[in-house]
Amino acid sequence: MSFRDSTVIIIEVGRTVIRAGLGLHDLLKTPTVEFSARVGLRRNALTNGGEVNGKVALSEDPSASTSSSQPQNGPRAAVKDYLVGTQLDEALGTDPEITISWPFADGDVKDWTQAEAIWKYVLFTQLQRRRVQNESPVILSLPPGLSRDTHERVCQIFFERFNVAGFCILERPVGQLYAANSLSGVVVDIGHDRTDITPIYDGFIVHSARTSTSVGIRDCQNYLAHLLRSNQSVMSAISPPDAPLDSGAARSVLLELVNQVWKDGHVKVPSDGETAVVEDEGVTDIAAVIVAGKERALIESGMKKRANAKASAAEQQRAREIEALDLITVQFRGHSLTLGKERHRFCEPLFDPSLLRGMAITDTRPKLPCEMTLSLQEAVGLSVAQTEVDHRQYIWGGLLVTGDLTRQVKGIGIALQSRLAPFIANPELQTDVQPRSIRVLNVPEYFPEYRDTGNGFAAFLGASITAKITFNDSAGKNFVSKADYTSKGPRSVIEMAPALL
Repeated sequence: MSFRDSTVIIIEVGRTVIRAGLGLHDLLKTPTVEFSARVGLRRNALTNGGEVNGKVALSEDPSASTSSSQPQNGPRAAVKDYLVGTQLDEALGTDPEITISWPFADGDVKDWTQAEAIWKYVLFTQLQRRRVQNESPVILSLPPGLSRDTHERVCQIFFERFNVAGFCILERPVGQLYAANSLSGVVVDIGHDRTDITPIYDGFIVHSARTSTSVGIRDCQNYLAHLLRSNQSVMSAISPPDAPLDSGAARSVLLELVNQVWKDGHVKVPSDGETAVVEDEGVTDIAAVIVAGKERALIESGMKKRANAKASAAEQQRAREIEALDLITVQFRGHSLTLGKERHRFCEPLFDPSLLRGMAITDTRPKLPCEMTLSLQEAVGLSVAQTEVDHRQYIWGGLLVTGDLTRQVKGIGIALQSRLAPFIANPELQTDVQPRSIRVLNVPEYFPEYRDTGNGFAAFLGASITAKITFNDSAGKNFVSKADYTSKGPRSVIEMAPALL
């Protein structure tokens, strides 16, 4: 059987974020639902007070959160006891003593009740589905490497608890690579406090070569906040001499500023391997501009060039000096703050984690002894080196850097590409299987809804593409129907996933 595109549901599960959308369109849409992948439990939700080991634990940070807020002994919380999404945000405003848990933060499902609470919130609160008459099939994008038992239990929850009309699981990195129109490559997913590296060959994840490094967006934020302490104009504005802030309060304000700066797109990633932009010679391919949706940018560029042409030589010299300084002014807490090139050092910890040593930052995340010594390029090189020799040239032919960071910060893929060159250079070995170059992948511009999102929504786009193919193929067996589930039970999802067989 096939389903109407308007009823298909896409749910993307990340370590720290949940995204979802209802319906498939001719022009695939970006997610309409997006919230933190966390749940909250009130102190009085359980008869023993909802305490964890005798005290309430509140954590906004997924890396510091317990995997489960269930008490070790005594009554356990039910799905209805948990607060999710806007419910949790509103509750935290009035009741700070709420236990926060991030059930997917470890790349697995650590608490099934919490996971069910999140999925239930998506389906019935955000997407307004009705359990009794649920005609929607669901494609669920999950982290890679989950066990068969996990797949079966997820399938059971969606059919027996949510009454879905059909169900399919897609491993998240595979969907991300699909979004970049490729079947082979290495996916570098930069998260909040971890970066996952996943080599894929011909549509199948090379699980033995998967790796991760405990450097992510959080470290970049801490590093730039550390650098901004040397900016006297910034520090005098946020912590004036007549009313100075203590060290902890100043750090919190700096992190808030940093968060605003990178999310507003004021950060670039310098790269030695980045090619220079070719100057416009006056010939414009109008058709290409229209297809790319860049009409407005072209008009503004033309107006700027005409204005510059009328400017005096002194004005042009001054403009060049200002451009060389690369100064910007941001509005923050009622202040106009001037920032310089230091903001472009935001991503440096990804490529050189040793910069984080000695910083006055308390990091509660558990780390393996070797994790902080691995830069992003070293982790990617190590991961690809563990794949089959004759597969590597195809894997290196598709470097996809994705994650929330890539939505606002451009150029990370090119910066990583230039730093990965030593990992394929081997002049003494020239064979047919020797990789000769690394190709950076991006979400194609022919997805108009995704032109301004970088590669940040690659997982959701890949799941949407897969759903359009899977649920419209009446003869295919790429999803579990209600009939399949009735006759075979939860194990039917294993038969629809070749990677698990």
